[in-house]
Amino acid sequence: MDKILEAVVMSSYPNNVKQGLVRRVIEASKQPMDSEQCWSMLELCTKLYLVGDTKYKREIGKEVLEVYGHYHPEEFEEFFNVRFLLSLLQEGYGPLGKRSHYVLDYIQLGLQFVLESPSANSIFSLLRIEVLRKVCERPGPKQCAKISKLLSQHPQCIPTGKHQVLFCQQLIRCIGQFQCVSEGEEDIMEFLEHVNKVSGLLQRIWRTQTSAILPSLKELFTIISSTEEQEAPSNALASVVQFVPLELMDGVIRNLTNDDSISDVQMMMAIGRMIDWVSWPLGKNIDKWIIALLKGLAAVKKFSILIEVTLSKIEKVFSKLLYPIVREGALSVLQYMLLSFQHSHEAFHLLLPHIPRLVASLKKEDSNSATSSLEQLAELIHCMFFRFSGFPDLYEPVLEAIKALPIPNEDRIKHLLGQNAWTSQKNELACFYPRLASKSETGKIGLINLGNTCYMNSIIQSLFMASDFRHSVLNLTEGNSQPLMTKLQWLFAFLEHSQRPAISPESFLSASWPPWFTPGAQQDCSEYLKYLLDRLHEEEKTGKRIYQKLKESSLMSQAVEHHYLNKTLIEKMFGGKMMTKIRCLKCLNVSSREEAFTDLSLAFPPPDRHIHGPGSASVLPVEEIGPQFIEPPENPNQVMGSPWVRRKPHVPGDLPAQPVPVETLGFQEPGEPSDPLSRDAVGAESTKDPILASGEQASAPKDSRSVPDLINYFLSPERLTAENKYHCEKCASLQDAEKVAELTEGPHYLILTLLRFSFDPRTMKRKKILDNVSIPVVLKLPVLVSSEENEDVWRHRKGQGSPGSSFVSVVYDLCSVVVHSGISSESGHYYCYSRECTDAVPHGQPRDGAPKPASDKQLDFEIQWYLFNDTRVSFSSFESVSNVTSFFPKDTAYVLFYRQRPGTQSCPLHEAAAEAGHLHGEPSLNKDLMEAISKDNILYLQEQEKEARNRAAYISALPKSPLWWRDFDRDKDDDSSSGGCSPAAGGGGSGSFHGLVF
Repeated sequence: MDKILEAVVMSSYPNNVKQGLVRRVIEASKQPMDSEQCWSMLELCTKLYLVGDTKYKREIGKEVLEVYGHYHPEEFEEFFNVRFLLSLLQEGYGPLGKRSHYVLDYIQLGLQFVLESPSANSIFSLLRIEVLRKVCERPGPKQCAKISKLLSQHPQCIPTGKHQVLFCQQLIRCIGQFQCVSEGEEDIMEFLEHVNKVSGLLQRIWRTQTSAILPSLKELFTIISSTEEQEAPSNALASVVQFVPLELMDGVIRNLTNDDSISDVQMMMAIGRMIDWVSWPLGKNIDKWIIALLKGLAAVKKFSILIEVTLSKIEKVFSKLLYPIVREGALSVLQYMLLSFQHSHEAFHLLLPHIPRLVASLKKEDSNSATSSLEQLAELIHCMFFRFSGFPDLYEPVLEAIKALPIPNEDRIKHLLGQNAWTSQKNELACFYPRLASKSETGKIGLINLGNTCYMNSIIQSLFMASDFRHSVLNLTEGNSQPLMTKLQWLFAFLEHSQRPAISPESFLSASWPPWFTPGAQQDCSEYLKYLLDRLHEEEKTGKRIYQKLKESSLMSQAVEHHYLNKTLIEKMFGGKMMTKIRCLKCLNVSSREEAFTDLSLAFPPPDRHIHGPGSASVLPVEEIGPQFIEPPENPNQVMGSPWVRRKPHVPGDLPAQPVPVETLGFQEPGEPSDPLSRDAVGAESTKDPILASGEQASAPKDSRSVPDLINYFLSPERLTAENKYHCEKCASLQDAEKVAELTEGPHYLILTLLRFSFDPRTMKRKKILDNVSIPVVLKLPVLVSSEENEDVWRHRKGQGSPGSSFVSVVYDLCSVVVHSGISSESGHYYCYSRECTDAVPHGQPRDGAPKPASDKQLDFEIQWYLFNDTRVSFSSFESVSNVTSFFPKDTAYVLFYRQRPGTQSCPLHEAAAEAGHLHGEPSLNKDLMEAISKDNILYLQEQEKEARNRAAYISALPKSPLWWRDFDRDKDDDSSSGGCSPAAGGGGSGSFHGLVF
């Protein structure tokens, strides 16, 4: 029968004729026959299957073999023996030089018919050894796929014990050499299919034997970190990583990045090749492993590796965004690489020429993937614009390309930059690196104390957090002829962009040092602030004006423009005006003098002067926080307002006709008349917010002072008598008189100094007043406006008030509190609480009236507070600000910064001033300054890396605590073996981890 079949197959008959004859032979084969005939047929079919020169011959051989396996099992088992299989596997089949490629397929075909036979175990044992030998010969992807298919279908043939680990390692070695020789689509798909079968086998083994995972990863790292390979390992290795359980990631990365036996060159080679894996189309979680390793390297301060790898690979990663199949992973890696590379603009600028083309391509693609990627890319680009400003010529084409895409807000940008910076990555081994400080999780930067310089540090941080002032300073142009302001600009720029956790203000200290200060001694921060602002003001007056562009502005009239241009930045931001009036009590003549101020020094009332008393005063409605107009009274002695609100009583010796009321928490009934005397009243904005209410009440006992109390005392009439008599020009003699102060122009930033230090004549020393003072988060200040200004504001408010009114309430939000801790101005410590008040919410408010309720978002209770204490910066809250003196009696608020709320100004000049910090959008630093910051950031990264290397001894002494590797240090079957962790295991050779805890 075998001769008949062979003659039919070899004949020149048409295939349909051959097929009919073959069917007859197959039907005859199902009948009983002698053993010799069976062997002859099995030998012929084996020959057809293994060396048939056409697909038709191989199919006939396969079909007949399956028939004999089913109908003649005993003869098939006798034929398909161990010796025959060993010969096939080791010597091959067919003439020398033309060995069959179908041996593994043949074995897989025959195995299904001998699974229950007595010889099955012998065959399995043979195959376990032979498949290991096969993979050690480094077969190509097609043969490896056949091995994987065989072992997946017959897992009894998978090597066990030590051989299983070695098999996985050698299979990974094979994958590392896989190459797709053709660029045809069908060939590429076939190649990917082969790789998936091989990596799928590894996954199957790892699921059942987790002990094989870490030695396999060790071999993988050995391959990708090798510096001796002439040809780069295949990107197909990415298919291996996708099957590693993510719960092992932290431990693997931690041990990998802290292994001293891995050189920088090896690590750089490894991470560079991993980044190349983003082009692998079917990998999952590849981006997570790449980012985890980058973060791990940042945590141990290996910045030189990160810089080199980022600059060499970022363009390649960016190019992969063109391909939808790998776009998601490539974008994740790109986002981290750019957001973490914050010390220099170099990486971002490498991408600038490519961005417009990519954006155009993604828009043309018009898919969900492209749309999502465009939005994420635009967010990333805006983060880079924010971080590296000052290159309008380079950024213009990019800005044009993404102009139609959403723009993230500043908080989102700062959050992304803060959480991804290299210096923000936490290292679990940080306790062994006492000098390796990480940047605060707040994203803010501290100031180094240079020896009792906390008074300066707290003032600088408060000025820095005054965002309008900061923007204006950072926007200064080069050559402004203001050396001190330029030094402040540099200091602010480093506080904004440095990667250091804290910077030294030594240069600014030496330039701004008051000559009468004693070096190394504690000083009064209020005194320093006054001197600093005065120096900056005088310097600008004699130097170059910094807002020349406002001349072309159409926001203000020529008269106001002229007035505004004559103002310095300090006047615009911190300058206010006050009218002092003195009335002679004899002739009733009134003399007045207007003075400028940059801060209000608030004295404490004498102990015998009570703040609270019977009666009541009006409260401006909670819903209205804009300018309010207070009508003059018909009856000055009439008591009006909410019964909850108390007023200061008449004090003998003070002006009897004008008691000063105080606005506190409470409500005014609709239609209730305003208090006639509240032109001098200062109030804390009432609110429904429970946080504010509890915060104020906690720090304001019944007899405690409040900031409105101190301002009211400051504005209340003063009797000039006895030794303080006033020389009246009209009377030409000394006379009793009354003196009163009225605010005529509210500053953009209101600085209040609580005069806690007074001279004690008995001890001849300055003592500190430790009284607790409650601080309102929102403050109303009465400002006297001229009739013309009042008319303008009245029209602006559309009838809210009266055009004949003289006073408006200007609303201020608390933004900084400088605290003095101690009992003397010559000793103690300063720190400050700050938050960044901006116009982001109020600018969205309609300008045509109808202000929002005071409890709405514009009060900005959710704005984050920070605590600046020299080098330490931490998150805080208004509750902490309010309660600090309650918990620490020697820690008292000393200098307060309030920012005027937009829409409440009494003069158009101030509305222009409010916009001054935002005229040019986000500040663009000059290139010299940006270059200096970049150089310092690189220097800092180098310092940190050097320090980390010097302390490598700490790591080697660490206990090996992770439980998941404990069983992998040695082989369970042979305690004397080198185990999976030794350099010899798995053919690791000289490129192995050398003691890496896997």
